[in-house]
Amino acid sequence: MDTLVAKWQVPNKVVAFSTTRQGGVSKAPFASLNLAQHVNDNPLDVAENRKRLTALLPQAPFWLSQTHSTRVVCVDAQTDANQLYDADALYTQQVNQPLAIMTADCLPVFMCSKQGDEVAVIHAGWRGLLNGVIENTLNCFKSSQLIAYLGAAIGPQKFEVGNDVKSAFCNKHEDAITCFQPIDGKPNKYLANIYQLARIVLEKQGVSSISGGEYCTVTQQNLFFSYRRDGVTGRNAHIIYIAD
Repeated sequence: MDTLVAKWQVPNKVVAFSTTRQGGVSKAPFASLNLAQHVNDNPLDVAENRKRLTALLPQAPFWLSQTHSTRVVCVDAQTDANQLYDADALYTQQVNQPLAIMTADCLPVFMCSKQGDEVAVIHAGWRGLLNGVIENTLNCFKSSQLIAYLGAAIGPQKFEVGNDVKSAFCNKHEDAITCFQPIDGKPNKYLANIYQLARIVLEKQGVSSISGGEYCTVTQQNLFFSYRRDGVTGRNAHIIYIAD
């Protein structure tokens, strides 16, 4: 199974990576390593794909039912791993407890403390990003020295949005205006840079160590599922944990 390891300066005990769409058993249009149970893929194929992912990990990852919310689940020894929480971010201090979110264009954000004793992963679509999913996750951390990595999302040349999205962000963050480029011939349509929007949010929260943001899920079809490109499609997973 091919994985994309997060390229950031963190302690060695912090493991963070994304799956590609290669290395599974799902058939088109979910070929081949679809890890989502909610997209009408064959359940047995998804189970096999998740089994292959779990084989790389110290134990099965903690999954969510993602709803474009701002809710964060703080995973500790008492958290029920068999319950599928409606949330869009996960945080833990538990060793060897993988956390997982899934995307197919939305932005995955990996977070960890400088000491490597706290980690989180965030599903940041534009709604969650606008409404505070990153801020809510950062509030879970005890450390104020945090490091962020922006995983694969829709790139700034493919993320077309309307004036409603632009206005919402610019009303909240004045400097967000730099993240929207007008599209010639399409009035009130813009190309949005979700990576830069996330950087603005993180920097306003005091996070200065930010890396990543070099992929585009829409154009790199061999690596990533893309809802905007394909409609019916699978999901990539983004995993983080503290190794013992």
